[in-house]
Amino acid sequence: MAGWPTLVVVGVALALFAAVSNAETQVPRLDGAARSVGGGNGGGYHGLVDEDKLIVDVTPKIRAVGAEICAFRIVNKHHGETPFEIVVKDREKGEAELRAKKSLNCEKKKNYKFDIVAVSCAGISSENATVHISVNDVNEYAPKFNQPSYVVDVDEGRPVDKILQVEANDADCSAKYGDICRYDILNKDQPFAIDNEGVIRNTEPLDYEKNHNHILQVVAFDCGMKRSEPVLVSVKVNRVCRLGWTGISERVEYVPGSGRQDLFPEALINLCDFPCQPESIQARLTLASSHLGKNCDRDTYTIQNQRKLCGANSRAIDLLPPTGPGAEWTRDLPVDQGREADQVFVFDGATGVTVPPEVMSHNLTRNFTMSVWLKHDHHAGQDKHVKEHILCNADDHQMNRHHFSLFIRNCRLILLLRREFGDGDLKSFRPAEFRWKLPQVCDGQWHHYAVSMEFPEVQLYVDGRPMVASKNNPEIIDDWPLHNSHGLNTTLTVGACWQGSQSRMQHFMRGSMAGLSILAGQTELDEVIACFHKCKENLEAPPMELLQPGMEILNNNDLTELTLEGENKTNLEVLLRKVAYANLRDFPTPGRRPLRLYTNIICSSGRTLKIPVIESAIVVQATPLPIVTVTGLSSSHYGYESLRSGVHLFPDARIEVSNADAAAAADQDSSSEEDESSEEEDLLMNIAQRVDSCTATVYPPLNPDHETLTWPQNLLNQFKIEAKFSHDGVTLMGSESTNHYEQILHQLQYNNHKPAFYLTRAFKLICSQMSGRFASNELVHTVTVDHPQSSSFVDGSTSTFVAATTLSASVSSAGHSTEPSTSAPQPASQQMSSMHQSKTAAPAHAKIDRHHVDIRPVGPITSISDVYMGMGGTVQGHLSNGASHTVTIIVMVCAGFLLLMISLGVVRVRAARRRAQQDETTADTEMAWDDSALTITVNPMETLEAAEKSTMTRTSLRHDDSDSEDDSCHGNDSSDEDPDDDDDDDDDDGGVCKARDLEWDNSTLSI
Repeated sequence: MAGWPTLVVVGVALALFAAVSNAETQVPRLDGAARSVGGGNGGGYHGLVDEDKLIVDVTPKIRAVGAEICAFRIVNKHHGETPFEIVVKDREKGEAELRAKKSLNCEKKKNYKFDIVAVSCAGISSENATVHISVNDVNEYAPKFNQPSYVVDVDEGRPVDKILQVEANDADCSAKYGDICRYDILNKDQPFAIDNEGVIRNTEPLDYEKNHNHILQVVAFDCGMKRSEPVLVSVKVNRVCRLGWTGISERVEYVPGSGRQDLFPEALINLCDFPCQPESIQARLTLASSHLGKNCDRDTYTIQNQRKLCGANSRAIDLLPPTGPGAEWTRDLPVDQGREADQVFVFDGATGVTVPPEVMSHNLTRNFTMSVWLKHDHHAGQDKHVKEHILCNADDHQMNRHHFSLFIRNCRLILLLRREFGDGDLKSFRPAEFRWKLPQVCDGQWHHYAVSMEFPEVQLYVDGRPMVASKNNPEIIDDWPLHNSHGLNTTLTVGACWQGSQSRMQHFMRGSMAGLSILAGQTELDEVIACFHKCKENLEAPPMELLQPGMEILNNNDLTELTLEGENKTNLEVLLRKVAYANLRDFPTPGRRPLRLYTNIICSSGRTLKIPVIESAIVVQATPLPIVTVTGLSSSHYGYESLRSGVHLFPDARIEVSNADAAAAADQDSSSEEDESSEEEDLLMNIAQRVDSCTATVYPPLNPDHETLTWPQNLLNQFKIEAKFSHDGVTLMGSESTNHYEQILHQLQYNNHKPAFYLTRAFKLICSQMSGRFASNELVHTVTVDHPQSSSFVDGSTSTFVAATTLSASVSSAGHSTEPSTSAPQPASQQMSSMHQSKTAAPAHAKIDRHHVDIRPVGPITSISDVYMGMGGTVQGHLSNGASHTVTIIVMVCAGFLLLMISLGVVRVRAARRRAQQDETTADTEMAWDDSALTITVNPMETLEAAEKSTMTRTSLRHDDSDSEDDSCHGNDSSDEDPDDDDDDDDDDGGVCKARDLEWDNSTLSI
C-alpha cells in the first residue's frame, strides 16, 4: 500500500508529459490555401493592391489552424526582393493581414509571387503556400508628347493628306490608362484636322500671302480621358519660284554693346529653276578675324566678373584671387602680366601656395563643381608617373593621406575623392578616383576644365562642352574609406600637395592657372560653364528649338564658322536668318570682319551643284575709351566724439564714366553740343556705367587696436559685391553700376576710439574698370582731428610754483563752491571750422611747465581755462575770486614742503660727493658719480592732497553734504579705465574730484 502514492505521482507526470508532447507536435495548417487548392482556383492565395494603397486584398483570407499561431513568414521569394509583410491580426483564430511595406509602382513591377508559412507559438512551421499579387494601375500620369514642339513645311496651293504626325505616350502601366485614344486641335479656326493616330492634314489649300505660318495647339487623351499639356505645331507655308540668295546685305554695321545682332534677317534662296530635285541644301558661313588675333579675346573682364556676368553661383570660392586685402596667399606667386585684365599665376614646378583654412570648408560634400583655366607645360620625355597637383587637400601632419585632389599624370586629368571615416558603410568600396585621358591636357594650350560631381555621377567639361564618356574613359577606381584618425586636420594647397609627415610640399605643377574655384554643396549649371569659355567675338548659331528632322547645325570650336543643312530651302532660310554676330567686349577692336557664304545643293541623283559665293562684311564701329572720374569731399574736421561714434569717409562721393571724345567736342563747341546732345547721350549709353572695383586706402596703415573701417554688408550682399579688408584699407570688387558703388561708399565709416593719438588721417579712393585698365583719378580725403584747446594759455615764463599754486587755489575754491564755474565763450576768431563742432577744451591737454597732467573730468570744472584763467582771464583775477582761508593754508604748506625737499636734496648730493672723494680704492675715475645734470623735481600735489584731507577732516562735521559728494566722486573712480577715455568727459562735473585725481608719481624719486 505504500507504493500507491508513488504510482499516482508517476501517472500524473506521464499524463502531463503526454499533453506537452501532443501540444508540441501540433502542426499548423494554412486553412484557406488548402481549400483553394481543392477548389480549383489555381492553388495558394491571390491578392490585389492599388498603387496608392498598402493593404492587400487577399483571396481567400490568410488563416492558419491546428495550433496557436504567433507569426507568418515569407520564405520563398520567386522574383527577388518582396516589399510585403504579414501581420497577425488574431493569434487564437490564426488570422493575418498582408501589407505592402511601401507604396508600389505598377510602372516598375506589376506582379509579385512568393511563398508564406504559418509559425506556431511552439516554433513549428506549416507547409508553404504561394501568394500571387497583382498591382492595380492608377491613372496618375497624363499623356506627354515625344517632342516639345513640332515644325513642318508645306508648299502652298495643294492639299496634303499627311503634313505631320505627332505622337504622345502615357507612363501608366495598364492599357486603360497607358494607351492614347484620341488627339485634338484646340484652335478650331485653323484649316487643319487630326485623326486618332495623330496625323495632321490641311482641309483646304494653303496660301502664303494669306498666312505663311500656322500655329496649332494639339492635345492628346488617354483612354481614361486624362488630357496632356498642349504642344505647339508650327506649319510653315512655302512660297512656290530664281536660283540664288536675296536679302543679304553687303555691309552689316555693328555698334559695340548692342549684344546679339542677326546678320541676314531677310535672307531668301530661290530654287524654282534648279535643274534637279534637291535632296538637301548646305550653307557654310565663315567669319574672318585672323587679322585681329586667332584666339578669342577673353581678357576684357576678370574671371570673377565674368562669373558674375555669366550668372554663376555666387557661393563659388575663388582659390586664386588677385593679390589684395583678404587674398594675401597668392602674393608670392609669379604672375604673367601679358594678359590685359585677368591675372594668370605661373607655377614653375617648385612653387605652391597654402589656402588659409578660413577661406573654405575642407568638406566638399557629395555635390560640387571645380573649374579652372589651365595651360599645362608638358615636356617630351617627362616621366609619365610624375603627379602635378592643381589642387590638393591632405593631412596637415604625421600622415600623407590625400582627402581630395585634382592633378595631372601621364596626360590624364585625375580627380581623387576619398571617402571620410564614418561616411556610409565602412566595409564597401566606393568610386574614389576618376581618370580622364585628354589630348588637351598636354597640348600646351589654354583650356577650361570643369568637374561637376553629383556622387556617384560625375561630368567633365572641356572648353565649355561636356565630355562624352566612353567605355574606359573615364577610368573609375574604387577604394575603401579613410581610416579613423584623431587630432589631424587638413591643409589645402594649390599648385602642389602638402606632405604632412615631411612638413613640406611635393608634386608641384608646371604651367599657368587662373580662375580656380570650387562650388561646394551644389553644381554649376551647364549653360554657365559654357559661358566661361565663350568667345567675346563669334558667330552665334540659331536656337536649337528651330531644329527639326533633316536639319543640322555644325560649328568649329572658335565659333567663327557655321555649317547649316536642311532638307529644303525653307529649312535653310529659317536657320540662316537666325545666324547672329555678337561681340561682348565693351571696347572691341574696330574695323571690318569679312563674311563669306558658301552654298551647295545635293541632288537626289547624288550630283552636287554650287551656288556662287556671297561676300559680305561686319563693320565694328569704334568706341571712345572711358574716363572714370571720382569726386567728393577732400577734407574735413571731426571732434573726438564724432570719431569715436564713426564718421563717413565719402558721404558725397560721385563716380562718373564718360568718354574723352565727347568731352573734347563739348569743350570746343558748346553750341554744337546742344544740337548733338542726343547723339552723345546715345553714345554714352553704349558705354556701360559700371566699375569693377573701388579701393579706399589709408596712410599710414590702420591701428587695429583702436581704428576700424565698417561698410554696409546688406548692400554688399544685395549687389553681390565682395569686400576685402586689410590694415591698408578696403577693396570692393565686382562688376556693378556706379550708382550701387556710390551707395556703398556713402556708408563707408571710419571709427577711432583713441583720436588723441592722431593729428590727421589721409584716405585715398580709386575706382577702375576692366581690372585697372581704366583707372580713375585719386580722391584724397584728409580727416583732421580737432584736439580740444583752451581760449588762452599760461605764459611759458610762469614758474611751476605759481602754476601749481594757482591750480591748487582753483581746486580748493571749486571744492567749496555750490555751483560749477563756467568759462567765458570763445571768440568767433578762435572757433574751429569743421563739419562737426568740437567739444569744450579738455583738461588733459593743458600744460603746467613741462609736465602733462592727466586730469579726469569729474566735478564742476569744465575746462582748463576755468582753472588757469577764471572768468577774469588772468591768474591774479582767479586768485582774487577764489581766495579763502583754506587756500592760504594750502599754499603755505606747499611752499614749506617744497623748501624742505630742496634742502634734503642738497644735503644728499653733498654727502654723495664726499663719499666719492674718500673712495681711494676706486681705480677708474670715470666711474665717479656725475651729478652735474641732476635735477630734483618735487611733486607739490602730495602736500596739496595731504593738506586738503586734513582740512576736510576738520570741517567734516560742518560740511556733511560736501563729504558725501567727495565720497561719491572717489567711489566712481576706476583704476582700469583707459587713460585716453578722459577726453570723453570734458563736460562732466569735475572740479573737486578732478583735482584729487592729480597725483605725482614719485616712485623713482631719490632725495
